[in-house]
Order: sequence, then C-alpha cells, then structure tokens
Amino acid sequence: MMFDPQVIIEKLPEIGSGLFVTLWLWIAGVLGGVVAGFIVATARRFGGKIVNAVLGTIVEVLRGTPFLIQIFLLYYGGPFVGLMLDPIPCGLIGLTVYSAAYYSEVFRAGYASVPVGHVEAAACLGMTRFQTISRIQVPEMGLIVLPPAINLAIILLKESAVLSIITVPELTATVSAIGSQQYAFLEAIFILAIVYWIIVELTDRLGRMAENRLSRLRFSKA
Repeated sequence: MMFDPQVIIEKLPEIGSGLFVTLWLWIAGVLGGVVAGFIVATARRFGGKIVNAVLGTIVEVLRGTPFLIQIFLLYYGGPFVGLMLDPIPCGLIGLTVYSAAYYSEVFRAGYASVPVGHVEAAACLGMTRFQTISRIQVPEMGLIVLPPAINLAIILLKESAVLSIITVPELTATVSAIGSQQYAFLEAIFILAIVYWIIVELTDRLGRMAENRLSRLRFSKA
C-alpha cells in the first residue's frame, strides 16, 4: 500500500470545512468556558459556604467524568428531559460547560495566589469588593493563570475531536469519513495529526508571546 497525498489534496475543501467547524467550536467553547469559569470561581470565593459547596460539587462531577460521557448524556439523554439539541449546539454547550469546570479551578487557584495583604490594603483604602477584584486581584493573578489557561485550551482542542461521536462535522469526523470512503486511512490519520499539531504549536507560541508581553508590562509598572 503506497502513501498517496493526492487523495487528501482532492478533498482539501471538505477538510477546510471541517477545520472551520473545529476552530469556531473550540474558540467559542474556550471563551465561554473562561467567562463561566471566572464567574463560578468568583461566586465560590465570595458567595459563602453554601454557594461554594454547591458549585464545588458540580465542578467535581464535571471534572470527574469523561467528556465523552457528558456529551453522550447531553445529546442522547437530553430528549428524555425535553432537551433536544442538534449536534453542533450540543457540542458547543458540552465543550463550554466542560471547560468552565476546569477554568473555574484555574481562577480559584489564581485568587488564592494574590497576597492577602494586598486585599487588606485595598479594603483600608475604601475600595468596594468589585473594585478590589477588578483592580487588584484580577490584574495580579493574570500572569499566574495564563500558562495553565493556555495549556487547558490546548487540551480542549484535542478533546473537541470527541464531538465526532455525535456527528458534529468537525475535522476528525470529516477526515475519518474521507479515509473510509477512499480507503486512505494512513493518509487521513497523517493529515489529521499534522493539522492538530500545527494548531497546538501556534496556540502555544501565541500563549508564550502573551505571557512575555504581560510580564514586561507588569514589571514596567512595578
């Protein structure tokens, strides 16, 4: 069996379409997860023991179960409770909720990394809780949470391949279908690995650039 790149070249428009679906689902899911995760982390820190316990339990359940199981339950189990979703909206919701659980832990650790003295100083200056969070805690923890946040985004990119199970026409599903139709399994796996590797490398480099820029900005203000 010979490696035939022509099979992949002929299917580039289809691969491009699958790549577009993967990228927008991933970016939207990560952004939604960041926002939801920050809200959850903030609520757990300042919402009292009951709120912390309830949200903490939800987060642990989401982090303790595979993404594949969660997607199956949402897509195939949703109709039993009146929730009927098409594959793409289901994938977006699932990826957002799953990422929010992990990002909430990233931000929770970020809050804990801010020195207590800085928060107390803000209180002495008469700052409100919102001012303390927005002007003291969030800027200080930004440099700390950025590396794990980027690493988590990379993990979520690879987790997005699971969405092919519920027939989301993303990159993995598209390339796998091409491989099956053309009996070009080696070519399909190869191009799939290359594309994911390129996206991961670009994300990692952009993350490092952002980290260096934020670090210089922080020390220039010090």
